Formats: sequence, C-alpha cells, structure tokens
Amino acid sequence: MASEEIFVIVGASLAGATAAQVLREEGFTGRLVLIGSEPNRPYERPPLSKGLLQGTLQLEDVFVHPSDWYAWNDVELRLGTTVTAIDRAAHTLTCDDGEVVTYDRLLLATGSEPRRLPVPGADLDKVVYLRRLEDTDRLRVAFGESTRIAIIGAGWIGLEVAAAARAAGLEVTVLEVAELPLLRVLGAEVAQVFADLHREHGVHLLTGVQVTGLSGDGTGIVTGVELSDGTTVPADLVLVGVGIAPVVALAADAGLAVSDGVDVDEHLRTADPAVFAAGDVANAAHPALGRRLRVEHWENARRQGALAARSMLGQDVVFDRLPYFFSDQYDLGMEYVGFVAPGTIERVVFRGDVGRREFIAFWLGGDRVLAAMTVNLWDLVGDLETLISSAREVDPARLADSSIPLTEI
Repeated sequence: MASEEIFVIVGASLAGATAAQVLREEGFTGRLVLIGSEPNRPYERPPLSKGLLQGTLQLEDVFVHPSDWYAWNDVELRLGTTVTAIDRAAHTLTCDDGEVVTYDRLLLATGSEPRRLPVPGADLDKVVYLRRLEDTDRLRVAFGESTRIAIIGAGWIGLEVAAAARAAGLEVTVLEVAELPLLRVLGAEVAQVFADLHREHGVHLLTGVQVTGLSGDGTGIVTGVELSDGTTVPADLVLVGVGIAPVVALAADAGLAVSDGVDVDEHLRTADPAVFAAGDVANAAHPALGRRLRVEHWENARRQGALAARSMLGQDVVFDRLPYFFSDQYDLGMEYVGFVAPGTIERVVFRGDVGRREFIAFWLGGDRVLAAMTVNLWDLVGDLETLISSAREVDPARLADSSIPLTEI
C-alpha cells in the first residue's frame, strides 16, 4: 500500500483496535486513524460484568493494548470524538468538533448500545445500565452502598451481574418476562440449568413477569420495580439488561444498507467498496450458515476486526467462523459454539452429568449438530467446531455416550 493512503476506523472498540493492529502487522504503512467517542482507549467488555466488577481484575488488565502501543505503531488515536457524518462521495468524515477527516478505506466498528427501559421512573437515580467502563465503576460503588438489587432481564449480562452481586453480599431479584432465563437462546432444557444455578445461590428469580414502572422515594432515588400484577419488588439499586442495539445511525445517514446492523458481505464489505464493518454492528453474510448474522460477543469482534483489516488491504479473505461465546457465573463456566436461530430449537442431546453441571449440550437440526455448549468441561471447542462444520449426520445415541471421543462421532 502506498504510504499516502489513509485508513480510518470509526469505533475505538475491540474490533477497531484489533483491526488497527492487524493492518500494521500486515504491512500497511499509510496513515491510520482510530476514532472513539469514549474517553478510554480500546478495552474488552467481558470483564465489565465479570472480573472487573467483582474486583478480581485490575483496570489495566482490560485494555486491548498498552497505553504506548498506539504511538509506537503510529496509530492516531482520537478519543472523546464522535463522527457525526460520512460523505461517501468525497471520502470524508465530519467529527463533532468540526474536523473533517479524509479516508481511502473506512471501517465502521461502532458497536452497540443498551436498549433503554421504556417505563415511568426509568430515569431515577441508581437505575443503571452496563456497557462502558464508567458503568462498571458506578455499579461497583453502588454494590457497596446498596442492600437489594433488582435486575431487569435474565440475559447473559443480567445473570453475570446477579452472580457478582451475590458475591458482594446483596439480596438479588432477577425479573424476566419469559418463563426461564435465556429461554429463546438455549431452549427450556438448558435454560433450566441456569435457573436452578441462580436459585441455588440465593437469587430470587421471578419469571413470566412484566415490568410496568419504577418507583422512587420522592428525592429521585429508585426504591422498587413495579410489576403488571400490581406488586412492587423493593430495591435500592436497579440494573437494566434488556438487550443491546447496533449503532447504525451513522451508516444509515450515509446511505449504507442497514438491517439489524450494517449489511456486509462475507468479506465484511458494504456495497460501497471503500467502506467495511466489523463487530457488534456488522450484519454479515455467513457462507456456511447461508444467512446474515450479527453476533454480539467478544470473540466475534476480535475475529472480525482482524479479517476486516485484511479485507481492507485487498486480501481475498472470507469470514466463515462459527459464532463463539463464553460466560462465567459462580462456579459454572461455559463455552458455546455454533448457531441456532432464537426460538427454533428442535432437539437437545446431553453428554455428561447435568446434575453436577459437567456436561455438553448439543442442539440438533434433524440429525446434524448445529451448536454445542460445554459446561465446566474444557479444551473441547476445537473438536466441536469441527463436528458442527462438517454438517454430517450423527447418531444421537453416540453423541450422548461420553465413552466415545468427539472425534469419532
């Protein structure tokens, strides 16, 4: 690449920082600009609801690169700066401070943001969301000042915060509109494992409930969560975890195709050959799955950031890796690989001891394994990826037999 070329990454995220690293590693010597709206240099988000919240990790542990990495690698890191417009015809970006930045290649790694709770009282003090470093700081402080937390939403973030709050000694109530936590993602059989786990650790898990409002004490501080049956769950701290939405306004305003994220092909390119997208915001064509897929997890951001960098350099690379994510709650550690569309689960086969929470769950479509999750069993993801990617039919009885190695199924 010619030295005068300018590559710009919008979003100082894991995807964006990984892309910057790989661009330099792959030999790009042109100008490289990484723009982020947050004041902090790029960091990893899983610790926000895990180690950093529980105090088992230090702040410096969560950053993608050391503070001097950007200068050493000639990456112009612009923090606290929001890009407000893209002019694709002129190949320019406009920032909120009025600066105009020119680009030859542009990567959108703008990520996602929490969905807001649309009920009365949602703006009360001590009603918090968890997405940024400052959110974790505020929540950790609030743990020390509170006795009862209500968590609205039993998704991954809600359950991880529930575990952290119990470790901090708080009384915890989790409120979920579905009949089980993670029901649409995992199906009833596996979701029950997580319901039992949290109840065994003293969490009040209320399912099938509808939140209608939040009550306060008259001074603007939250005191409880109001439900549709007329009851109020008392709480002096409320975490809202009702999902996240991709940050697509910048792309949409620029005329790029948007459908649950920025539409990109298997090379992470938009219809504009100079514009790419990666991470939470990318709704990417997945050749192995035969559909578009937007994944909101750490590993996807890291992998797509690296691939987008190579694609920006003109390399013929394809993003076809299976989705992967992990979670840690109490003494349960899990890893999930593969994809099953929410709400479409046909059959689950278990291998191992579900009661002891040492097992593998396989999600099947017909006689093909579509996804698998290990619970407190390790170093199996590679074999599971191979099994899923093979798309071969399997015998469910052999799948359930722990004496048969995964490589022989």
